[in-house]
Amino acid sequence: MAKKTPATQAMEKSGQSFAVLEYDYDPNAASIGLHAAQSLGLSPSIVFKTLMVMAVDEPLIAIVPSDKELNLKALAQASGRKSVAMMKPSDAERLSGYKVGGISPLGQKKRLRIFLDDSALSLPFIVINGGQRGLQIQASPTAILTATQAITAPLAC
Repeated sequence: MAKKTPATQAMEKSGQSFAVLEYDYDPNAASIGLHAAQSLGLSPSIVFKTLMVMAVDEPLIAIVPSDKELNLKALAQASGRKSVAMMKPSDAERLSGYKVGGISPLGQKKRLRIFLDDSALSLPFIVINGGQRGLQIQASPTAILTATQAITAPLAC
């Protein structure tokens, strides 16, 4: 597995400290985030999933704990949009440059607004996708915020 991805390169470029974690990706897992957490021996509340959504004409990225769901109304409010909807997987892959199961908020083809669930702020570190299936990035919430320029808001339910 390649440990250099656009996501890991973006973290390096940000100057933030991080670690790369690897696990055996299971394409048949019911929940990629929960599978990653279990495989890495981490709490699902620390392993965050990256979700691509569409707010009418603006694509957005939401990052929430893998054991929670994204509250679309909360994201709409945080983004100043009337409504948001989950993006089709094929659109998410085309727009991000990553495959589903490996979509990272870092190093995407186009810079999008990113929203991070505020539960991350109370954690010593979080884990996000590293831009490849089975590859994760572990860093402090501050490092992730700096690298992604994310906006924090209560997004999970």
